[in-house]
Amino acid sequence: MDVLLQIVFQLIKLFTTLYLAVVILRFLLQQVRADFYNPLSQFIVKATNPILLPLRKFIPGFFGLDFASIALAFFVAMFTVQILAFVVGASLLPISVLLAGTLYKLVAVLFYIYFFAFLLIFIVSWVAPHSHNPAFSLVMSITEPVLAPIRKLIPPLGGLDFSLMFGGLAMWILFTIFENITFITRIKVILGPVL
Repeated sequence: MDVLLQIVFQLIKLFTTLYLAVVILRFLLQQVRADFYNPLSQFIVKATNPILLPLRKFIPGFFGLDFASIALAFFVAMFTVQILAFVVGASLLPISVLLAGTLYKLVAVLFYIYFFAFLLIFIVSWVAPHSHNPAFSLVMSITEPVLAPIRKLIPPLGGLDFSLMFGGLAMWILFTIFENITFITRIKVILGPVL
């Protein structure tokens, strides 16, 4: 891949992955009933509404789940995998490879959202433990459903909350297991830099 093509590839990968993260965040924020008047929430809503609102006319929500957001995340991940395959010179991917690559992309972005959320909480808890930043409150609301069950098993000891460490470790172990599933390792070999 020459330098210009590599720059185009990396830019497409960056922007499509960032938008995928925004769509997944929209879904997560709805699930935890986060404050949608928060400035960061407003940004996420405005970034996803142009595609999500028309999609909701065809894909309604069920059982408290916004299936339109799930479908949008799926289509964005699928588009990302296929467009990056085109950039590296591949043709139209077989549907099985495309679906597996899409699944991997969705799980990887979800993992990275939680990884960076845990990292941000860890840093802020040491640097500015009583921070009331709007972004930090959203991060706390996203991670609370994951950390609350861990706190029940491992309560804070001497004022130190170890749920963050164990939650991060559990997420890393789960993602490592996911990456080593046979069909995922084969997809990573087939798609290479696309993922």
